[in-house]
Amino acid sequence: QVQLVESGGGLVHTGGSLRLSCAASGRTFTRSVMGWFRRAPGKEREFVAAINWSGSSTPYSDSVKGRFTISRDNAKNTVYLQMNGLKPEDTAVYYCAAGFPLIADMPLMRGYDYWGQGTQVTVSS
Repeated sequence: QVQLVESGGGLVHTGGSLRLSCAASGRTFTRSVMGWFRRAPGKEREFVAAINWSGSSTPYSDSVKGRFTISRDNAKNTVYLQMNGLKPEDTAVYYCAAGFPLIADMPLMRGYDYWGQGTQVTVSS
């Protein structure tokens, strides 16, 4: 069992930065793939970024590539999402997820078994 708690969301202006954190409990954290997804108002939940246990695989959605960076600290059971160059279209609830998908399936929600409650990110224009 893995429990996930996100933090770090807030309100920023266009071009600003935020760092989201996801603290995980459970002994399987270090072997799990961790992902960030988001749901904007009126839209479906979508993939943002993911990272495997070693950090050697870090896929990103095209919309955030070059602006967002995912990382993890296995000693602290925490995964991070550094978000730079934020745009109004990044406004969404951001969710942390944990699971054991194959590398090819890391961007897919079906690969994740555990989800956090989400943290709101709002980018003003």
